[in-house]
Amino acid sequence: MSERVILVGVETDESKYNYLESMHELAGLTKTAHGEIVFSLTQKRPKVDRQTIIGKGKIEELTQLVDAHEADLVIFNHSLSPRQSQTIESLVGVPVIDRIQLILDIFAQRARSKEGKLQVELAQLDYLLPRLVGQGQSLSRLGGGIGTRGPGETKLETDRRHIRRRISAIKKELKEVEAHRERSRQKRQQSSIFQMGLIGYTNAGKSTILNLLTNADTYSEDQLFATLDPLTKRWHLPQGMETTITDTVGFIQDLPTQLVDAFQSTLEESKGMDLLLHIVDASAEDRQQQEKTVIDLLKDLGMDDIPMLTIYNKADRIDEVTFAPTLFPSVLISAKTNRGKDLLADAIKREIMNLLEPYMLTLNANEGQALSEMKRETLVLSESFDEEKEQYNVRGFAKKKSLWIRRMEDELDN
Repeated sequence: MSERVILVGVETDESKYNYLESMHELAGLTKTAHGEIVFSLTQKRPKVDRQTIIGKGKIEELTQLVDAHEADLVIFNHSLSPRQSQTIESLVGVPVIDRIQLILDIFAQRARSKEGKLQVELAQLDYLLPRLVGQGQSLSRLGGGIGTRGPGETKLETDRRHIRRRISAIKKELKEVEAHRERSRQKRQQSSIFQMGLIGYTNAGKSTILNLLTNADTYSEDQLFATLDPLTKRWHLPQGMETTITDTVGFIQDLPTQLVDAFQSTLEESKGMDLLLHIVDASAEDRQQQEKTVIDLLKDLGMDDIPMLTIYNKADRIDEVTFAPTLFPSVLISAKTNRGKDLLADAIKREIMNLLEPYMLTLNANEGQALSEMKRETLVLSESFDEEKEQYNVRGFAKKKSLWIRRMEDELDN
């Protein structure tokens, strides 16, 4: 059963530029968490009130709105300190959570892998620890609604020592999982396979594009944070070259620091990529703000030097003639059409050609095995058989350190 929710937001001098988009996003997050929005209370003031965010008069109005709409929960579009949330909760008489707790709750619902669940639990416990003040009202409802769901089977206890012990245990377990992931990643990097990472704002269509290219059958719904756990799939270009594509968690404005830390390894998965595929919702009203959020986060993660192709998705929702891209290189597609798949494959092929080294090689007639490996590991553009010399002449593009480039260099030296 969905909870009846009142949203609260304050437009300050600092937040006025992205305030509307941020409130719209909060509504989307609430719906994703299965909340029913019954009212949105907004206010303009130079800066937030130190005690209650919205001040005494608005708190009284909020209390009346909670009664009038029979609200079960109030969600603030701001980070609340433990004291602020306690103060507001005691005044309005229903549980109060902030944007961070809401996002943590959605992550708890979405995490599927062992690592994902551990990372969410760690973020939740880090968030909960400073908020433990006796048996508060919010703690007594753990497991009872939005902002209280845990990712694992462990019930969140109100004992600080228990939480600290659990945090240490999770960190130890995550180190082991990360070490295993690092070994897998190094193995992939040592292989000659071209690797791509899907990144982008949440709900831009990353999973849809992964499904379009690889028939991966991943969860792709019109919801925020539909994907949490990184998923790597193989994809063969029409020319036969084998690549891998890794889907990652969606980025969001004001991503809570707990989540940047907790999901660092999820995003780390994209650090060793040869090419980032940046998916942008071309129809989003605040498209440029979303692009900026992603670019800024990439800088923070030290990933802004990785080559990137921007894929403007959802072309079916806009006028293609008047659309003006802001990031380059880019391609405009609709992931829901076959034409979109062809356009995307062509754009990716062009970028791969820009990033790889051209080669021309001859293979003997008895090197059929090598030829099929070459077709899988490199982008073969042309192949012909010289019957007189009994040789294959192959032209294409390969990774700089690959066996094929070394072989071409040896041929030229001889």
